[in-house]
Amino acid sequence: METTGQIKTKPAIICETLAVLRKYHITPGLIRVVLGGDDVLKFSDVTTGVNNKIYIPPAGATTIQYPVFDNGKWISPPGAEKPVVRTYTLRALDLEKKEMHLEFVVHGDTGPASAWAMRAEPGDILGVAMKARKEALFPDADWYLLAGDQTALPVISVILESLPANAKGVALIEVPGPAEEQQINTRAHNMIISWLYNPHPGTGTLLQDMVRNVSLPDKETHRRFIYAAAEATAIREIRHYLRKELQVDNTELDAYAYWKYGASEDASSIE
Repeated sequence: METTGQIKTKPAIICETLAVLRKYHITPGLIRVVLGGDDVLKFSDVTTGVNNKIYIPPAGATTIQYPVFDNGKWISPPGAEKPVVRTYTLRALDLEKKEMHLEFVVHGDTGPASAWAMRAEPGDILGVAMKARKEALFPDADWYLLAGDQTALPVISVILESLPANAKGVALIEVPGPAEEQQINTRAHNMIISWLYNPHPGTGTLLQDMVRNVSLPDKETHRRFIYAAAEATAIREIRHYLRKELQVDNTELDAYAYWKYGASEDASSIE
């Protein structure tokens, strides 16, 4: 697929237009889209599980007009040509098959990325921009706490699939209901995976409350690592509890607000 426009990005950014090969439902509320083509090979130095920018073209577009980095700032294309920009996790990368896998939570037509994934057909295009940097997704530890909602399922799944067999800990995953549970293959059989049901994502305090119920091992005798990603309010409360009440060190915690209830993502740059 042709990439349109002059892309003045930093050398560490890979930006390509990929084509949909296929898609399928992992659960009723989660769609996996598989992108492919020779340009997938250009992403060989990226890290699976990290976030990337996707560029959804306007309906009927056969090319994608990317923002241009010029004079220290990003300049977006004109309104009618401007793609919708969203942040998504690289779920899997198969260089042998030249495939990139992304997962989309189904929101119906209320979200542009969800609407695109629901309508996507083989041959449709999607822009992807990622940092060409191999890095550890998580540090080595004796004990892990993973906490997130359905938007964090891709990265939590990658972490669980990557953990060594001797890893111990707890994974708390909030989904709308039992139908959204999925099989996650992990060698870490001492990781307890708990599915939490919240039929109204972004509301209530279920995830925060369950994090409070977890008994963390003593940091003097254990190397701990906590990864949390969910709605902004939930993450703010989880971060405050861990940092202020339990004195969890910054080196032990990665916490990210993936979305904010009632608001859409405002993104335009490739980074």
